[in-house]
Amino acid sequence: MSFIVFCCLFFVSVMPSFSDKPPVPDSADTFSGKRLRMVSTQIESRGVKDENVLKAMRTVPRHLFVPENIRAYSYEDEPLPIGFGQTISQPYIVALMTELLELKPNSKVLEIGTGSGYQAAVLAELCDSVSSIEIICELAERADSTLKALGYNVDVRCGDGYRGWPEKAPFDAIVVTAAPDEVPEPLIEQLAEGGRMVIPVGTYHQELKLIRKIEGKVKEMNIIPVRFVPMTGESDN
Repeated sequence: MSFIVFCCLFFVSVMPSFSDKPPVPDSADTFSGKRLRMVSTQIESRGVKDENVLKAMRTVPRHLFVPENIRAYSYEDEPLPIGFGQTISQPYIVALMTELLELKPNSKVLEIGTGSGYQAAVLAELCDSVSSIEIICELAERADSTLKALGYNVDVRCGDGYRGWPEKAPFDAIVVTAAPDEVPEPLIEQLAEGGRMVIPVGTYHQELKLIRKIEGKVKEMNIIPVRFVPMTGESDN
């Protein structure tokens, strides 16, 4: 499978516009048809087969994690800007990374790079313990408000993703939504035996990697070439 994802879009010239209040689910859900088509044409057609992941992607209202003035593009096959130079990931990439984690209902998951909170919401549809770290505090606060408003139980904090969350370790799964130059050692240490980490690695040429810890040893597999926002090692805390 070969698929390259670029974050440089025509949308970047649009300044994201957010309401001061967290989103409220629309009982009519006028976007439901677009969401179903998104899953069918962008995700299933590219080989994502896990029925639980597909159900989560059909369920989570991506438009409520997107700035209001570009909400019409919520279910397009592209990432979208969410402010502070960051993006909400392309739906296919969210689904692929989630499927690679092979989550179970009792899985304990750590996400590095909360962003809009959309990936965290998808994870929370699949398991009960989701923790997420975001280095930009304004994004962490906004995502936390959105997730809570939508009823998702996700523990969000502002901090340096390189360091992970040692107080909550070990984790059965770790997903990283920003690209470091190399896999951070603290994240490997915080991965449980038999655990899986999905992470894009590289500055210019980036590969989405699956990292597994088997009998204490790290097994690494390249999945597809991708393009993610680089991860910073500096914390706002």
